[in-house]
Amino acid sequence: MKPLTILKATATATVVMLSSTQMAQADTLRLLTWGGYAPDDVVAAFEEETGHTVEVTLSNNEEMIAKLRATGGGGFDLAQPSQDRISGPQAEFGIYKPMDLSQLNGDQFIASMLEATKTNTTVDADVYGVPHVWGTSGLVLDTAMAASVKDYTDLCSADVAGKVSYRLKRPTLIGFAFAMGLDPFAAYGDEAAYTDIMSQVEAKLVECKPNVKTYWGGGDELMNLVRSGEVVASMAWDTGGWKLNSEKPDVTFVAPASGALGWIDTFVLPAKGRADTAAYDWINFVMQPEIAAMITNTAGNFTASQGADEFVNAELKANYQASFSSAAVDNIKWYPPVPAGLEVIEGGVLDRVKAAK
Repeated sequence: MKPLTILKATATATVVMLSSTQMAQADTLRLLTWGGYAPDDVVAAFEEETGHTVEVTLSNNEEMIAKLRATGGGGFDLAQPSQDRISGPQAEFGIYKPMDLSQLNGDQFIASMLEATKTNTTVDADVYGVPHVWGTSGLVLDTAMAASVKDYTDLCSADVAGKVSYRLKRPTLIGFAFAMGLDPFAAYGDEAAYTDIMSQVEAKLVECKPNVKTYWGGGDELMNLVRSGEVVASMAWDTGGWKLNSEKPDVTFVAPASGALGWIDTFVLPAKGRADTAAYDWINFVMQPEIAAMITNTAGNFTASQGADEFVNAELKANYQASFSSAAVDNIKWYPPVPAGLEVIEGGVLDRVKAAK
């Protein structure tokens, strides 16, 4: 064989070897996610069906953003930050790549959640996230003792005087604002308008203060107050209400008339991910209702998979369907990214409410 022929053959072999290596890499999905979102049985089923392998790294919002910032969006092929951790980091650091929505089976998503997440994760007309696991805060009530409570401001009614509890935190401010017919999220970009809304909420919370048994600080504290009957109406998370329901059938989570307040953990593609096909395959796989139900049974929170509630365990199914009609799901107020400066406004309101006599 002539030297030139040998050189060509060697180059061809090298290209084949490199292509094989790249294909092998593309078949491995490096997933950066939360505990419970990628159960072993789901991973095994995905690997068997698709031929991909999955490497799971467990993390949280702060660590996810830190890891992706440190590598410029490298090291992982799919990540799951909350939706309020996407547009800001993308605009500042460029750590994600746009989603190709044509690669997803959109019919598998609850439509209102998909649209809300697309809106909240859009940067320069590109969508960077789609929804996965979600949860809400709203009302946890003893329905036998607090039947008249339908919305956040009903916590101020005489029917539940002295038996109310909520936190002095942002969700209370936001929830009361919506129940008062105001839209705090629409005012996020207008500091003066947001200050005005918070002033109205402050006055309501000061007026409501005599109704409050205590401002709870931790979940266990609130659970014990409800268990003892000292509190019959409160603001808390859906999973806490459902846990209490297993102990006290009259206690459960109720979606407020003005809308529960919702968080969503998403799917995003890191900027330097190298296995986009495997990433889209994973999203489409886990959003199937039966597979999504397996994740809910492990994590305890529901997913944005349309119809998955029909396949979860009987207790979770009953709790979810009792708390959330289709209209209540569509009425959830999803937290958008918080602009700089609002925490100072909120902090002042909360301090004054706490100090009020």
